[in-house]
Amino acid sequence: MTQIIPKWETIEDKHDGNLKIFDLHRIRRRHPVWRKESEFIILDSPRWVNIIPVTTGNNVVLIEQYRQGIDCNTLEVPGGLVEAGEDTRHAAERECREETGFAGSADSVLLGENYPNPAFLNNKCWSYVWFDCYKQFTQKLDSNEDIKVIEVPLSEIKNMITSGQIKHSLVLTAFFFFSMKYGL
Repeated sequence: MTQIIPKWETIEDKHDGNLKIFDLHRIRRRHPVWRKESEFIILDSPRWVNIIPVTTGNNVVLIEQYRQGIDCNTLEVPGGLVEAGEDTRHAAERECREETGFAGSADSVLLGENYPNPAFLNNKCWSYVWFDCYKQFTQKLDSNEDIKVIEVPLSEIKNMITSGQIKHSLVLTAFFFFSMKYGL
């Protein structure tokens, strides 16, 4: 028999500041059965997207960039925040053009969506793949972005994941979705 876990009742939602990429909320909630109250920290973040650009030569366009949170470089696929009112597909394609200069000849394809960390984040991340990409634009980076574009044969991605060269969780999720739909 499956037990249904009840939803906690929100008693108070205190906005505790805007921190550029998210708003901090202190939320007081009560468990409906236990009647226990606790305070939780929730980060209210815009939606996120990432995109796997696959070139006409069957290479994946990866980006290498320094990440402040872990104080080192990572290998990733293009991605970022969705602007207010922006469609997630358009946001993913925009991020790809801005970060790499690559774009496809047709629309990108949705691979899936996930909750990056529902323990304290309230947003979703949409993952796309964009086939038949080729270099069409110059990079248009944000003020703190320093991105190196790297093309890797699609056939090497599985090895890059298993060897630990690619370990960003959202990038791994995008390749998981890709693998489920197209194989790796």
